Amino acid sequence: MLLPNRWSATPRVDRLIPKGSPAMPITIDPKLGARLRERAEAEGLTVSAYVEKLVSFEQSAEEELETLALEGLNSGDPLPVGLGYWEEKHRRLDERLENTTAR
Repeated sequence: MLLPNRWSATPRVDRLIPKGSPAMPITIDPKLGARLRERAEAEGLTVSAYVEKLVSFEQSAEEELETLALEGLNSGDPLPVGLGYWEEKHRRLDERLENTTAR
């Protein structure tokens, strides 16, 4: 099991990588490495764990975007959208905004 070297610009693989998984040493610009270390430490994580967290969040966001896109595609018949549609939409939004701020 390799632990991250806190003083190196190149993070090492830590205990969160499943046993038997190949290590992936990468070279990171020193400024980015310092930023990663700073943010990881602020969250009480190793650099490797922090990067894994970022990748996990990205995957979740991608899945959520795909789900929302599919929901939109499957939500019913498409609406004809032209200049009149957007003008009416803006008019209704402006009206709602006026009613909200008038309270």
